[in-house]
Amino acid sequence: MKKNVNKGFFGEYGGAYVPEMLTAPLQELSDAFDKAMRSKEFKDEFRSMLKDFSGRPTPLILAANLTKKLGGAKIYLKNEGANHTGAHKITHCIGQALIAKRLGKDKLIAETGAGQHGVATATVAAKFGFKCKVFMGSTDMRRQRPNVFFMERLGAEVVPVDYGSKTLKDAVNEAMKYWMNNIEGCHYVLGSVLGPHPYPTMNREFQSIVGKEIKAELLKREGKGPDAIVACVGGGSNAIGAFAEFIPDEKVVLIGVEAGGTGRKKGFNASRSEFGKLGIFQGYKSLVIQDEDGQIAPTHSVAAGLDYPGLGPELADLYERKRLGLVSATDVEAIDAFSMLCKLEGIIPALESSHALAHAMRLAPKMRKDQLLVVNISGRGDKDIFNIARALKDEKFGDFLKEEITNY
Repeated sequence: MKKNVNKGFFGEYGGAYVPEMLTAPLQELSDAFDKAMRSKEFKDEFRSMLKDFSGRPTPLILAANLTKKLGGAKIYLKNEGANHTGAHKITHCIGQALIAKRLGKDKLIAETGAGQHGVATATVAAKFGFKCKVFMGSTDMRRQRPNVFFMERLGAEVVPVDYGSKTLKDAVNEAMKYWMNNIEGCHYVLGSVLGPHPYPTMNREFQSIVGKEIKAELLKREGKGPDAIVACVGGGSNAIGAFAEFIPDEKVVLIGVEAGGTGRKKGFNASRSEFGKLGIFQGYKSLVIQDEDGQIAPTHSVAAGLDYPGLGPELADLYERKRLGLVSATDVEAIDAFSMLCKLEGIIPALESSHALAHAMRLAPKMRKDQLLVVNISGRGDKDIFNIARALKDEKFGDFLKEEITNY
């Protein structure tokens, strides 16, 4: 493994720990990203695609009913589910697709857990004329079948990964293997702020539009910025997107919410803050949930996008420096928060986002009424319909599925 000692570190976290054959492609990507960030033409095209294709800026919604019920802080919801494809993922997919086009690539590959990143990658591939291959754990394919269906309709080949836990970490492994064997003409659209440099920095830069929009809209409506921002944390792309603009302002409390799963023991959740140890995983150094032998330990979450064992390196550094707080919400708490937001605000959040909402519901009553609390709703929940119906024991939905199977 080769370590890039000069770039991509956040404190002791990050870097690029990769086989020799990936050193040159990553350097090429890093150079192209640096050049793009200095290019007015690139920035203009990126902003234009966000506005005219993705639909930015996404709404910042005053959750008046939820605020009234909980008391305490005024709650705003940054509705990233309003993006084209239903989540924040489309933002960095557009950015990476534009860079891949500059590099002369003709194929995009990606990994996906919850499926939102896979759908977003397949969408930009169709828009820009790339071929597309998406790797997805077979467990995630079963629980996120609607997104698999739409990836295939968009022209992507969805490849099941049938080893390990058959979830996101295994999909990342398989995507990286494929990339190593197909470097020429192929760009890996890594889906979060993790992996080897420049991915954590590049995706943070693209996603930072989320925090910029929060800041601008609150200043216009409230005359001030937020007092606290809460976001769910899997790999961390939606979280760092919401946080980045406010990191220098230490008056703004930043809180990431991990998967509390079904219990506090290792293997029943995905709490890197509690069980993570320093390790090198999938090309970067960070907090990783490991067993006693240093192997990747099992994780669990009702949300397919939150059961990843590693933490984005910039988030790990912010957590170590106490600039970021990390807490957790259980499966049950997330389902309860999902139900409450649906009924009180008419918004159907993703199960990942419901974890952030669950903590915000604990936090808001402890804050003053003149304070502002922003919850990043990273995606919409239609992708989770089967998991939610199962969790809520909705017999009518079960009967519907049985009838559909009979008539299929």
